[in-house]
Amino acid sequence: MQVEEIRGSIDLIANNVEEVKKKHSAILSNPVNDPKTKDELEELMASIKKTANKVRNKLKVIEQQLEQDESTEGSTADLRIRKTQHSTLSRKFVEVMTDYNKTQTDYRERCKGRIQRQLDIAGKQVDSEQLEEMIESGNPAIFTQGIITDTQQAKQTLADIEARHNDIIKLESSIRELHDMFMDMAMLVESQGEMIDRIEYNVEHAKDYVDRAVSDTKKAVQYQSKARRLAIALMMIQCNLIYVIIYADHERVLCHYRIASPFIFIH
Repeated sequence: MQVEEIRGSIDLIANNVEEVKKKHSAILSNPVNDPKTKDELEELMASIKKTANKVRNKLKVIEQQLEQDESTEGSTADLRIRKTQHSTLSRKFVEVMTDYNKTQTDYRERCKGRIQRQLDIAGKQVDSEQLEEMIESGNPAIFTQGIITDTQQAKQTLADIEARHNDIIKLESSIRELHDMFMDMAMLVESQGEMIDRIEYNVEHAKDYVDRAVSDTKKAVQYQSKARRLAIALMMIQCNLIYVIIYADHERVLCHYRIASPFIFIH
C-alpha cells in the first residue's frame, strides 16, 4: 500500500511538472502580465514542493525499516523485493525532480532572453555579462536607468522586464530548495551500498550522464568570477551527478537481485 502511495505521489509530481511547463510557455507568450496564470504557477510549484517532501520522507522511513529488518531477519526474499521496490521508487523520484530542476533552469534562461529583447526594444544595449549583473543586483529599478518612459509602450516594456526579473528571483530560490533536497536524497542512496562501487559502475554504464555533467561544469567555470551564478550552476551539476549515482546504483541493485533471485523480480 505504501509503495503504491509513493508511486502515485511521484506520478502527481510528474503531471504537475508538465503543467508547470505549460504555464511557463503561457507566461512567456503573453505580451502583458497575467496574474492569474502566475498564481496558478505558484500553486503548482507549492504542490510539487509539498508532495516531494512527503515522498522524500517516506522513502527515508522505508530505508530505515529495511535496515532494521535486515539486521534482525537477514537477507530474505521478501526483503530483496522491498529493496528493489525502494530502489526503483528512488530512481523514479530523482528522474522526476531532475526534470523539474531542468524545467526551472530552462525557464530562467528564457526569462533572461525575454529581458534582453525588451531592453533592446527600449533602446538599452547590454551584453549577457551586464545583464547577469543587473539580475544579480536584485534591484528592479536598475533596468529603468537611462530609459525614457514617456509612452505607454515603454511603460509596458519596463513592466514586463520587472516581471521577468521577479520570476528569476523566485526561480533561484526554488533551485536552491531543490539542491537541498537532492543532497538529502544522495545521503539516502549512499546507505544502499558502497559509494565507490556506484562511482565505478557509473563510469562504465552511465557515460552519457557524466558527459552532460562535465559539460555543465565547463559552463560553470566560465562564470566562476560570479559567486552567485557559480552557486546556481554547481547546484545543477550536483543534481545531475546525484541522478547518475542513483540511476547507476538502481541498475546495479536490479542486476544483483536478478542473479540472486531469478524468479522474483518486480518492474
